[in-house]
Amino acid sequence: MSGADAVEAYLSSVPEAQQGAMREIRAMLRAAAPDAEETVKYGMPTACVGTVSILYYAAWKAHIGLYPIYRGDAVFETMVAPYRDKTDTLRFSKKQPVPFEVIGRVIDHQLARIRTL
Repeated sequence: MSGADAVEAYLSSVPEAQQGAMREIRAMLRAAAPDAEETVKYGMPTACVGTVSILYYAAWKAHIGLYPIYRGDAVFETMVAPYRDKTDTLRFSKKQPVPFEVIGRVIDHQLARIRTL
């Protein structure tokens, strides 16, 4: 199974209530990094630039998670603070609308970080 097929299989297995948000995250990754390779690692979808993952995203019982989201400047940290769970984790509760604008900025942050490696 190709990486994109594995991601599609994962997304198809996600509860319907979270599928739309998960597919939107995938579309955002594809738009931001059209040459990135999709795959599933550690049981979660990801998109990679070379050998480096942009981010992992996963649907859990009570939230959608993004991993690892590395620290940024004060403006970035203020934006993600309501969603920071652990050191490099962001969680978006199923009880709230998914903040796609924040996720878009997170993707940009991750890509900028990769460019410095």
